[in-house]
Amino acid sequence: MTTSVTHPAPRPAGDVADASAPEEISSHLKWPQRPPSVSLGDRRDSGPHIALGTNEPGIRALFQYRPETAHPLILLSEVLLCGESTLSRGDRELIAAYVSARNQCRFCFYTHAAFAAVRAPEGMTLVEQVCEDLDSAPVTAKLRALLRIAGTVQQDGRQVTGELVDAAREAGATDLEIHDTVLIAAAFCMYNRYVDGLATFAPEDPAVYAARARMTGGYVAVNGEQLPRAS
Repeated sequence: MTTSVTHPAPRPAGDVADASAPEEISSHLKWPQRPPSVSLGDRRDSGPHIALGTNEPGIRALFQYRPETAHPLILLSEVLLCGESTLSRGDRELIAAYVSARNQCRFCFYTHAAFAAVRAPEGMTLVEQVCEDLDSAPVTAKLRALLRIAGTVQQDGRQVTGELVDAAREAGATDLEIHDTVLIAAAFCMYNRYVDGLATFAPEDPAVYAARARMTGGYVAVNGEQLPRAS
């Protein structure tokens, strides 16, 4: 029996407060006291390439360093992952985690794996199964087809074929869901390269990501302090 990642009810993209009640999100993030068992290559410990002036990890440090660019990036994440959609937030976070794993981006993978896991009854096990063997992972046919498209975008957008798109449609995906899957995958290739291209810090402690994943707000609500203040 296949399942999709469970999710809170979708909400308008402009609403920065998550519409889900706390009980709609798993109260126990199933993440062992180790990183997920997904190969991410060798760890980089050289430190950031530029002085970021903060101890925040990953993209959060970059948001603080350059709030003018943080603003559109946070808004894009809000719309793609938390905005109104027929795809659950959990499914969309899983697409983000899957692409980040394929790009071997530790910070983005750990972050969005946690966001997906906290919304799935199977927890982190589902994320690991999807990343390790998509063909046998216990997800719906539609989500599997969309993840195949996302994985192809991660390799080369030109390799997305009509057959892949037709397979997603036959599994029940709408054109908007296909559009958003491609954009999520493309955006996370950018985020992954942004985070790793400046050699930002990715903590290994699962509690760092679990705590963030339990926050019920969207990306604007959680990262609002990074947004430029009105003059």
